[in-house]
Order: sequence, then C-alpha cells, then structure tokens
Amino acid sequence: MGRSRLLSCSIVSMLLLVTLIMVMVNESCSARREFTSKNSKEANTIDYADALTKSILFFEGQRSGKLPGNQRMTWRKDSALNDGSLIGVDLSGGYYDAGDNIKFNFPMAFTTTILAWSILEFGQLMGPDLQYAMDAIKWSTDYFIKCTNNADVIYVQVGEPYSDHGCWDRPEDMDTDRMAYAINTTRPGSEVSAEMAAALAASSIVFKSSDPGYSKTLLDRATQVFNFANTYQGNYNDCLKPFVCPFYCDWSGFLDELAWGALWLYKATHQPSYLDILSMNIKKMKSTNYVAYAHEFGWDNKDAGINVLATVELLSNGSSLSNYLSNDGEEYRLHADEFVCGILPENPTSVNYSQGGLMHKKVGSNMQVAGAISFLTLVYALHLDGAQQAIQCPDGTHVTPQKMVSIAKSQVDYILGNNPLGMSYMVGYSNKFPTRIHHRASSMPSLDQHPEQMHCKDGTPYFETSNPNPNLLIGAVVGGPDMNDQFADARVEFTASEPTTYINAPLTGLFAYFAHNT
Repeated sequence: MGRSRLLSCSIVSMLLLVTLIMVMVNESCSARREFTSKNSKEANTIDYADALTKSILFFEGQRSGKLPGNQRMTWRKDSALNDGSLIGVDLSGGYYDAGDNIKFNFPMAFTTTILAWSILEFGQLMGPDLQYAMDAIKWSTDYFIKCTNNADVIYVQVGEPYSDHGCWDRPEDMDTDRMAYAINTTRPGSEVSAEMAAALAASSIVFKSSDPGYSKTLLDRATQVFNFANTYQGNYNDCLKPFVCPFYCDWSGFLDELAWGALWLYKATHQPSYLDILSMNIKKMKSTNYVAYAHEFGWDNKDAGINVLATVELLSNGSSLSNYLSNDGEEYRLHADEFVCGILPENPTSVNYSQGGLMHKKVGSNMQVAGAISFLTLVYALHLDGAQQAIQCPDGTHVTPQKMVSIAKSQVDYILGNNPLGMSYMVGYSNKFPTRIHHRASSMPSLDQHPEQMHCKDGTPYFETSNPNPNLLIGAVVGGPDMNDQFADARVEFTASEPTTYINAPLTGLFAYFAHNT
C-alpha cells in the first residue's frame, strides 16, 4: 500500500540535519515522558468540524491548472496550464499527489473514489463543507474526462518524475519536463484505468441529484473506461515502468482494481453484468494474491475495500446483490469480518500499534494506513449497526459496531492530537502541528511575495533551511510518526513530513461523522 519516493532535492548539509533531528528527538522524548494515555485524552478536546473544513481545504492547495474564482487557498496560483500541449491535447487540471509537481492518475483516482464514497456515506453531515467536497471531486473528474476523450487512449500521468524530483521548485513556475504518458490497446494498464472508472462511477452517484447531466456524463465515461480496462488487460508497470516505478508501481496486480471498478459500476448502474465481472476477478484473485492482501486497502490494493463495499451492499435492504451473489456474498462477509478481526488492538494480526495507539504497517507514508483502515471500519460498523448485527471472530471474540467505531475514533483522535507528543499531524489544526512539511509550494515564497520566476535549483535553500514553511498548507495530514511515536518535522524526512491526497481523502468522511457523533 505504501510507495517509494526518490529524494527530490540536493543533499542537505549533514550538520544541519543532525542538529535538527537531535533537537526534535529531545523534544519528543521530553513530551513522551510527560504523556499518559488517560490524561492526554481527557485534556485534549477535538474539534472534528474544524478538522473537516481544513481537510477539504487542503485539496485546493493541491490543485493544478487554472484556479477558480472561489479559490480559498489564495497563496496558490495557476500552474501547469500547458499540460498536454506537447502532444496536442489539453491535460490541464487535476491534482498534484503530494509535495511534488507530478500528476499521477492512479493515486488521484483512488483519492477521488474515496472522497465520493465519503460523501455517499457522510455527505448529509458535512453541512456547508459538502459543496466544497463536491468541488474537490469535480476538480478530479473534469480532468479525468480530458484524459479519456479517446476511447482507445487513456492518459495516466503528466510530468517526468525524475526531472521533477531533481528540482525543488514551485508548481506555478516549474520548467521541468511535462510529458504526458498514456496507455492504449497494445500497452494497457488495467489497474489505473479501472480505478479511474471506479472514481467516475462513484462520482456519478454523488452528482446524480444535484447535476443529473454531469452525472450522466460521468457514468457514460466510467462505462467506456471500464470497458477499456476489462477488454485490454495488463499491468501498467509493464509499459510505463521507467515513469511510474518506484513512485506508484502496482505491486498487487490489476485484478483487484477490475473487481473494485466492477463493483462501483454495479452500484451506479445495478446492471448484473458487472457482478459477473466482479465474481470472475475474485475467483482469479483467490488463486493469486487474494489471501495475502485480504487485509489491505489503499491506492494500490483494494481487497479489503471490495469485501466491505460488497458486504455493505448485501446488508442494504432490498439489495438485488443478495439474490445474485448467493454463496459468494457469504465469502465477502467472511473476509470483511476477518479484516476487522485483524485490527483489534488487544490482538492485532494485520497491523501493529505504536505504544501511543497508532496503527502501523510497513509503508512509506503511514497515516494512509490509519485513515483508510479507519474509514472502512467506520462504514462497516454503521451498516452492521443498521442491520443490528455484529462480528464473531475465529478466536471467539465478539466485536460490536460500537467497538469498531471506537477503533476508528482512536485513530482520528491520535492524528488530531491525542498522542504522546501532544501534537496534531494536520497542518493548521491546533497550536502544535508540523511546520517544515515536505512540500515544494508550501516551503517556498508564493508569487505574491516573490513574483520572479524561480528555476529548478532556486528552491534548494528553502528545502535546506530549518525555518518553518512560509505558506500554510492548511488541512494537510502528513505521513506521521514512527512506531515509537516519534516524529521528524524535517523536509528531508519525507515519509514523515510529506502530505498526500490519499491520506486526507478517507479522513474527510471520518471527520464528518465524528463532528456529529461524539
């Protein structure tokens, strides 16, 4: 579920780095000695509504292209307006995935799918933030429509990653290679195209009532893109490996995305043919990686998400899915239950917990683990509660929906400040949060302060300084602390200090729920 990232800058002065880290370690150790889990939780009041607002605002800071008139994060300006021009198409728009200036469609599509799912489950709790959340989705889907105008060619990335990661420059005036990369009928990429189809299908449901015309456009395009993914099967690593690896390689294969995309197309259309595709790919997965990945969920692996989403559909009253899947439905429920049983804090088998209580897996940016798993757990809990059901684990442990909600809440609370360091891992939330995040735009002066163009290496001094970032990327949740609950607030420590869109996406739904249910 994690990703490898190349260090995207020149080498930091060793003396500066050692000094900075020693200061942070001393601060961390002092904070840890003062921490007790009980009094920390009692003393720290969580404002989930504020976190929700900020979490959605973060996506405005990641926008690429021509910014709209209602842009609230005003230190960001227009960028990459000519994306696609090298090949004669308009590929402006979309999101930068993290602290770099590349548009990777694989994680962008997953981010969009989860934002859409968050609105479908919790949109009624988002209040005035709902429209901003829908705007965040539309920023992606408008871009995906541009990427898929040709039925046999799908653009899946803009920007050459090695030249980008060799610079430290603002997106507004970058001059690195903006080549666009595509898959086609002879060089397929089922995982990225199927995830884009899932994003378009899920988003079509979101807009169904408020904008039926746009909803239909999204669904029509989702159908087209999924047909491509399913007809021309293949792994995009094979044709684009020099450009997608090691950044967003598909490590788990494309069968999970085909199953995931089919399930979302079914949810959007209720056409049984998509359930045939779902079942066929699940059967294939059983002979390959299904058992190994059944507890995973993130931009690369969808297995746990498939099981939870299918089970949620089965639990819904009057769902035709129940009659169609019959025995297959029992397997989805079995694996969904196993997913929950594997994260129980008293006896975890699929995650580790830090002493302070944060879920961990061996990934690059760990907060994606806590957020994605907690989102699935909360969604599943609420639907189990609605059906007045619970989970019985193989070891006899009885897990109630209330227990599942408490697990999800513990992760959200940790992220927002109930942790050994007493700090929020969301920028701009509370009085103590990361200030030296690994993010080009945030770490350099904005065009308002420095209107002259800055070239590739001009940002190096801003990367190397120990000063706080001049621009607050409000709402950004960073990769987070290590297994010892220690956090390096340093740009060079990108696995800890870099935010990503797919960290924030599942947290948005969690914040919405807990803003009204605490």
